Amino acid sequence: MINKELRASFLLLLTAAIWGFAFVAQRVGMQYIGAFTFNGIRFALGSLSLVPIIRYFEKKNKDKEKEVNRGNPKLIFKYGFIAGGVLFIAATLQQVGMIYTTAGKAGFITSLYIVLVPILSILIRQRSTSNIWVGAIVAAIGLYFLSINEDLTIEFGDLLQLIGAFFWATHIIVIGFFVSKVDAIKLSSMQFATCSILSFVVAFIFEDIQIANIGYALIPLLYGGLMSVGIAYTLQVVAQRHAKASHAAIALSMEAVFAAIGGMVLLGERMAFRGYFGSALMLAGMLISQADNFKKRNRKTVEADQHNLLTK
Repeated sequence: MINKELRASFLLLLTAAIWGFAFVAQRVGMQYIGAFTFNGIRFALGSLSLVPIIRYFEKKNKDKEKEVNRGNPKLIFKYGFIAGGVLFIAATLQQVGMIYTTAGKAGFITSLYIVLVPILSILIRQRSTSNIWVGAIVAAIGLYFLSINEDLTIEFGDLLQLIGAFFWATHIIVIGFFVSKVDAIKLSSMQFATCSILSFVVAFIFEDIQIANIGYALIPLLYGGLMSVGIAYTLQVVAQRHAKASHAAIALSMEAVFAAIGGMVLLGERMAFRGYFGSALMLAGMLISQADNFKKRNRKTVEADQHNLLTK
């Protein structure tokens, strides 16, 4: 049992690393193509990468799926369209925001959704504990040191990431509601397809799409579409079978750390001491907000939160 838990923890950490380094791929990709073109191709690849997984689970769980009606095409289309619309807004804010900020800062600010999810859940009458509020306060102080300048202004890119964090949190809540009604992987594929279509519509209107430039951005696109979706999602599904809730919560937070490491190592990004101090406080706030998971083995809650991370 211990070996299985260690393996699960390693897979979750690997998943967080893949998602964290995806921020680097997003920045590099936009050196060649526009933000909407990047998202359009990335999420199309992400949607297609889940097809083999869908086929596998269809064969494996054929009888069970019929029994609970989780494969209803109409519901999958409806919920996938709604979730995909929210995902489109969140992904757009993140991708455009990364033009004006670093991969490391984007990773930490985006990860605020870990704190925001339980706070926004109050709107649907879900109880938030004192740990959530303490974690939120610590994370907010960290955000101040990370993003607010000495003249009390915030960088435009950081502001977009902050607004995006609210939409990522909203997306998690939406997914948490829908995933109990339809097949999670089919829902994911549908929402990615929706986000891809919406991104392409905007790209065709406002961006100059050139095949040659897409070729230059091929590696970042493949990483963002296949690695951070198909492979990372599969690893997460396998790991969740034996992972403790506390381990999963820590993995969620480590995504931001890997984004910062990737930015420093691969892009040469650097922050002043103020920024590193703020990042540390934000990470502490995320962990504090998940403290209840260290005491309870509430796997369902963490699995719902983990599921949405495959979009990073």
